[in-house]
Amino acid sequence: MSFEKASVREAAVEGRRVLVRVDFNVPLEAGRVADDSRVRAAVPTIDLLRERRAAAVLVSHLGRPRGREPELSMAPVSARLAEILGAEVRQAPAVVGPEVEELADRLGSGEVMMLENSRFEPGETRNDPTLARRLAALADLYVDDAFGAAHRAHATTEGVAHLIPAYAGLLLEREVEALTAVRDDPTPPLCVALGGAKVSEKIGAIERLLESAREILIGGAMCFGFFRHLGVATGASLVEEDGVELAGRILERAGASSAQLVLPEDLVLGRELDAGTEVRELDGVEVPDGWMGLDVGPRTAGAYADAIGRAGTVFWNGPMGAFELPPFAAGTRTVAEAVAAAPGTTVVGGGDSVAALQAFDLTDKPDWVSTGGGASLELIEGRKLPGIEALMDKSAVGGKR
Repeated sequence: MSFEKASVREAAVEGRRVLVRVDFNVPLEAGRVADDSRVRAAVPTIDLLRERRAAAVLVSHLGRPRGREPELSMAPVSARLAEILGAEVRQAPAVVGPEVEELADRLGSGEVMMLENSRFEPGETRNDPTLARRLAALADLYVDDAFGAAHRAHATTEGVAHLIPAYAGLLLEREVEALTAVRDDPTPPLCVALGGAKVSEKIGAIERLLESAREILIGGAMCFGFFRHLGVATGASLVEEDGVELAGRILERAGASSAQLVLPEDLVLGRELDAGTEVRELDGVEVPDGWMGLDVGPRTAGAYADAIGRAGTVFWNGPMGAFELPPFAAGTRTVAEAVAAAPGTTVVGGGDSVAALQAFDLTDKPDWVSTGGGASLELIEGRKLPGIEALMDKSAVGGKR
């Protein structure tokens, strides 16, 4: 589907400095990047800018620092990006300030610089106008390629975009196109698989997808909110108490729609959330006292895989169980393998689903794997994402901001 925001492809960038908001919120281990998939996802936009002889000033958050925490510096990410690009990436000592401005001024065409962790600045998450102005002063243009942060109205995602000409990066474009197609124009039939812990995080997406899906397959701990509403015993399973009423609302709306909302029919139980715990397969869903439901059972997983295989479009967001623990990984693995093998268009909505694909070595199999968990759900729901709304419309290209 067409994306109506101005693209970096259309920007006149040669000889100019471009502030690029990337999403390099990546895991670090022993001072090195443990998973560089988000870094690699931004490389096409960085390459385009370098090829067109722009100077790229990159900015991202990393973790949730309280002030300046050296262990959350962007330096390891800069080092990994330099390895990928085969070119120097200069690491700035701060996010803004005279020294940063001097480094930016000296940046030549085709060169790359990384600002420090944007959350080292307290004004970042408050969308502080002063911080936004200081960021805007570092560049002539702004490019947002951080879809995973586009649902946040922060200084680096929304504030600065109102101050200098603001364009969508290549990754952001593709994210919006892929997810909007699932929401508005899926090849039928649409099959949706949703897992994770909280009904409340997915209720908006579920209600929107009830309009177009043939089946919505529910797994993960969120299924226990539905079971609790239906009066089914949940034992010691994780139940989002605030989600029980929401689950009832979803069931009511599903009953009035043409979509089928499908709950598990069997479960894998454990005494504790631990890889060494006692494990039991339950032929049914009434969880006894002292047991926790930690995965969908094999019959459910097989039925979900069959539904995915029959679909024209598949959207998957959230694991079916505690897949990080080997005794409770089978349900998520079965769904992940079904998504990987599905003949229809397959889109995976970020978050823990991506971690599951990585765990099972299936990351390259779906048609699109989103870099944004929360952002993907909000876009599917139909919400306006501040980081996207602040960008110029295509019709504004060539005009004045």
